[in-house]
Amino acid sequence: MIQQGLAVGLLEVNCYILGDEETKEAVVIDPGGDEDEILEVLNHHGLKLKTIIDTHGHFDHVDANQPLKDATGAAIAIHEADAAMLGKPSAEAMFFTGNRLRLSGADILLKEGDVLTFGKYRLKVLHTPGHTPGGISLVMEDAPYVYVGDLLFQGSIGRTDFPGGSFEDLINAVKSKIFPLGDNYTVYPGHGPVTTVGQERKYNPFF
Repeated sequence: MIQQGLAVGLLEVNCYILGDEETKEAVVIDPGGDEDEILEVLNHHGLKLKTIIDTHGHFDHVDANQPLKDATGAAIAIHEADAAMLGKPSAEAMFFTGNRLRLSGADILLKEGDVLTFGKYRLKVLHTPGHTPGGISLVMEDAPYVYVGDLLFQGSIGRTDFPGGSFEDLINAVKSKIFPLGDNYTVYPGHGPVTTVGQERKYNPFF
């Protein structure tokens, strides 16, 4: 599998570009900005973007949705509970960047258990709310990888003080959906360094 991570936007969101080396189909997880850099990676590997996947609807994870869709024709996928956030102006975007969120819309409404494919690879959707009501994590089938957005970080967790956030839901989502995957799973978060389930189970002060 082709995989490349980029820190994009002013808040340095971890955007993940995943591609099938044979079919050249690809997905992009959390394109929070810097679409030219994302397109450059896709073009470098000769990848055709099939799906843009948002782990949640906060502006710093979705701002390049529409530019990437316009450039590639890819579908935008987000959990049904966060879909409305894509079409609403964001006060947080103005506060942090001084710019308005570039609005988009959802083409695919996700829910627990859905599977997104690119070539021979499959990503299973886990509904992991807490940071937002429609937060999701993506588990790679046949490989110990999970992409968690702002649910879980190395030594920390996502904020729950934004509208729709819930500390109780977030803690429950990690304990019931992420930890059972197994300590060997690599955790790809929305910000900061990559970690593992085992490391967070043992050392994360929230657990």
